[in-house]
Parts: sequence; structure tokens; C-alpha cells
Amino acid sequence: MERNVYSVKQINAYIKAQFDGDIALRNITVRGEISNCSYYENRYRRRSDIYFSLKDDDGLIQCVMYDYESKGLSFRPENGKKVDVTGSISVYVKRGEYKLYAQNIRFTGDSGNRYEKLEALKKELKAKGLFDAPKKSIPAHPKKIGIVTAPGGAVLRDICTTARNRNPYVQLILFPVAVQGNEAAPSIVQGIQVLDRCGVDAIIVGRGGGSIEDLWAFNEESVAYAIFQCRTPVISAVGHETDVTIADFVADVRVATPTAAAVCAVDDVRETLAAIADRREQLEQRMQAHIFYEKKRLENLRIRLEALSPQNQLREKHRLLREKQVWMKNRMEMILQEKKHQMLLYRERLQGMSPQRKLEQGFSYVADTDGRTITSIRQVDPGKELDIYVTDGVIRVNVAGVKKRS
Repeated sequence: MERNVYSVKQINAYIKAQFDGDIALRNITVRGEISNCSYYENRYRRRSDIYFSLKDDDGLIQCVMYDYESKGLSFRPENGKKVDVTGSISVYVKRGEYKLYAQNIRFTGDSGNRYEKLEALKKELKAKGLFDAPKKSIPAHPKKIGIVTAPGGAVLRDICTTARNRNPYVQLILFPVAVQGNEAAPSIVQGIQVLDRCGVDAIIVGRGGGSIEDLWAFNEESVAYAIFQCRTPVISAVGHETDVTIADFVADVRVATPTAAAVCAVDDVRETLAAIADRREQLEQRMQAHIFYEKKRLENLRIRLEALSPQNQLREKHRLLREKQVWMKNRMEMILQEKKHQMLLYRERLQGMSPQRKLEQGFSYVADTDGRTITSIRQVDPGKELDIYVTDGVIRVNVAGVKKRS
């Protein structure tokens, strides 16, 4: 006969019905200490639900108090406070988890011893300067990264996956430790000290989230001093965003998740390769520009050298001399032409003033026998001999008389 097969949802719904049908679980008050308290705010619904754990020395139960129930509280629930929680216990069908759905929380006026011890240790270590010591910087390009965490867990898997994706050339060295229980703190201290002596570039100390009891090893004084005395930069990746331990205060860098720790510790080789490619391109461009500049400079020097060489100077001087020679020849011809033209003008002027020309035109020249020019009748007496110069000779005459011109 074939058996009935049920879905997971059906099983969880059945268990929820059993819880809801139990009268003792409908209205119950549980006393304990608040742990892992967080507030979930939904800005769209304007809600602020409270999620926390209620624990004692022998057990722990998950609790939730919705916004409409928490509005009437007279105090703010916080880790370490002893309270009485009244509500009903039911099952969350989707995950198969049972929770105490709180309707009222009453503060009993007492705080947990662990929180008192934790606050006292914080004040002591802060006074000793462990929190305020100068923080060491993480190397930009590490070669070896040490990891102090539990082997085989999600924390180690997240760190290794992220580190290999970012830079597969970085060596990861694991020192497996216990992260919870009485042996956790000594093993964590040993892991930090051993990796510090191995010469790694950075050490990641981490584990997943949990209650204050689960994370207590990272609140131990010995772990704090091991991180403080470590010469290698330490990255604390303990718990989640809301979990803060003493190891976080002492470490050189505190991150929220193991993935963030790997991102902080390991450089992205893709970015490095891209930066190298950019630098190579810039270098090539600068080299090309420098070579072009040097070629131009050498060409200018070659031109200057050729201009200053004796052979080139001789050629240049010879060229200038030929130019001067042509210029002088042209200048001489121009001057001669000008002088010839001027002489022609002078010749015409001289010919116009020449006595011979005048004689040829019918004029004559009269002088006495001594050669003195006769220009007036007062120089001549009747009977005096005179010479009349004409074109082809001289006529000697005897003055018969003179007559004054009217």
C-alpha cells in the first residue's frame, strides 16, 4: 500500500497548528536575558520590529516583537537586560522555526554578568591604550594573506572565493582554530602569533555571526593583546554588521563581513592590470612625443650645423656674391643709361648754346683785330678794321661809319 507523501509546507503547517492549539503556549511569560537584539525598520510601512534572543544558562529561544506591540514599552530593549517576556509561541511556517511572539516585555532591573564583564574589560583596555594605538595600514599589493578562522565554514569559503576572484596570485595561509568554546581564545591567540612569525602581509581574523556567547572568544583579553602585539596588520571580520567585539576595537581594520575582509586585504588584479595598461599607453604616448620632439630638435641642429659649416658658408657666400654681381651689373647698366640720357640732354643744351650753331643759323661774330668782342658802336671808330666770324671763315672789313640804332 502506497503511503501518503506530504510537502514541507504541510508538515510545518501541521506543527504550527499543534503549537497554536496548546493553551499553555497561547499566553506564556518567559524570563531571561536579551541577546542579539536588533531593530528592523521598514520606511515604507513605518514599522520598527524588534528581533532578539531570550536566554538563560541552559537554553535560548528566538523572539520577535512587532511594531504595534512595542509602542507601549516603557524602556528600550537592549542586549544584556534581564526581562520577562509575555506572548505566544508559534511556528513560522516558511522556515519551520518556532518563536516567542512577544506582546509585552517587562524590565526586571538586572543586567547580564557577561555584559557587565564586557563593559568593564572595554574600559580597562581603552585606558591602557589598546583601542587608541596607531593603526597599521594594509599593503596595497600583498603576496601572502593569513587567515585565522574555523576550517570548512562559510567564512573561509567566502574569503577564499572573493580573494581568488580578485587576485588568484595571492597565497592564502589558513591557521585553523576553534571560534567558539573554552578552547577558542587560546587557539585564536596561537594562530595570530604563528602567522605573524610566518611573514604574511596581513591577517584576517573572523567568524560568522551569533549571540554574545558565540562571539565571546573575540572579547577575551588574551585575544585583544595578541592582536595589539601583532606586527602584521590585522583585519577583524567577526560577526555581522551589528556585532561588535573587543577584537574589532583593537584590530587595525574592522569590516562587517568575511567578503569585505577579503576585499580589504586582497587587491583586485584586474584593476592593477588595467592600471598597468593605462600606464603603458601613457608611457608609449610620452615616448612617441619625446621621440618626435628629439627628431625635430636634431633636424633643427642639422640645419644649423649645415648653415654653420665652412662648405655651406662658402656656397652661401658664393651665392650672395653672384647676387651682388648681378645686382651691381644691373645697377651699373641702369646708371649708365641714366648718364647717357643725361649727357644727351646736356649735349642738346650745349648745342643750343654753341656759337658754331649760331653761325650756322646765319648769325656772325664781330671782333677787333686784337680778338676783343665788339658788342657796341662805341667800341668802333670809322676806318677801324674788324673781323667778322662766319661759319666757314673770317671776313676782315674796314669800318666806313657807325650808325646808332633807333
